[in-house]
Amino acid sequence: MLLNVALVIGTFLFMEGVAWFTHKYVMHGFLWSWHRDHHNHHKGFFERNDLFAVVFAGTAISLIVAGVELPDYRFLAWIGAGVTLYGVFYFVFHDVIVHRRARLNVNTNGRYMQRIMRAHYIHHKVHTKEGAEAFGFLYAPKKYDRPVKERAKSETA
Repeated sequence: MLLNVALVIGTFLFMEGVAWFTHKYVMHGFLWSWHRDHHNHHKGFFERNDLFAVVFAGTAISLIVAGVELPDYRFLAWIGAGVTLYGVFYFVFHDVIVHRRARLNVNTNGRYMQRIMRAHYIHHKVHTKEGAEAFGFLYAPKKYDRPVKERAKSETA
């Protein structure tokens, strides 16, 4: 049981690296045609960029099914659960909280939320394939923290 929990948590943490790599080298690389509408205004609720969620969901489903159907590969189901858990966190953070694709009232005043949202907004300042920074989804380096004085100034303005 402990090994299964470790597989889920380890996969969840590993997925941030996979997401960063995919975002930088695939989404802003050879599949920019899928990701472009996410960086630019478009009509409608759905984006071509949503195809990436379908690909990751298909991967997670395949891992879970393989792990359930193949007794010698039971561990794959737990890896698939970790991918799924990351996908849920990604969806809530990225689509619900940052891009407001669903209208929920979420407190984003915490230091972590402010940092990760600021990094994401900086990423979206660039509307082209090249020149973007901050490719992570659930992690952002401390350089995206705003100093307390700067935060206080913007809150009183």
